Amino acid sequence: MEYEASLDRALEAVPDIDSGGDRLSVPDAEAQADGAFTRFNNLEAVADALNRSTDHLHRFVQRSLATSGKLEAGVGRYNGEFSVRDFQGAVEEYTEEYVRCSECGLPDTRLVQEDRTTMLRCDACGAFRPVQKKSGSRSTQQSKDDVEAGETYTVEVTDTGRKGDGVAHRGDYTIFVPGASEGDVVEIFVEDTSGDLAFSRLA
Repeated sequence: MEYEASLDRALEAVPDIDSGGDRLSVPDAEAQADGAFTRFNNLEAVADALNRSTDHLHRFVQRSLATSGKLEAGVGRYNGEFSVRDFQGAVEEYTEEYVRCSECGLPDTRLVQEDRTTMLRCDACGAFRPVQKKSGSRSTQQSKDDVEAGETYTVEVTDTGRKGDGVAHRGDYTIFVPGASEGDVVEIFVEDTSGDLAFSRLA
């Protein structure tokens, strides 16, 4: 009896484990039309809630929406008309790939570099995995240094952007090719680059 009483007291002293929720509270995206652009007004707040850098989330949103954009004082400004649903979808996709652990489902993770590979490491369960980039992954993939402004390249257009522009991939770059259609193999002149995005015209 004395043993059972001691066991009961010990169990009462153990704190309850909160198994409800995943401790991830992300504000809804706020979209605002701005001429030919759409502003993601609370991009910085969303990135902070995900414990990720604003620039990293901004670059992902650009790739997800297949458009160009700028990051200004924590606000994302993207070329084209986009809705709250568009931004929300990009954030949810980012969360699954770069934040939430695929094993335990918790957001207690961090991005680390291991042998030039970005890994998602979970501090809750110890799991880790490489993250997948949205840009094309091919056996002929080349380094980012192979795409430079002022250079000419031959690329295959594999996707279509929201504005109807052709989209090609080279190495880690997503390249926008106005006037080209999916399936075309074209020669392009790269006019400008931003992060892992490149903006071109037909050569």
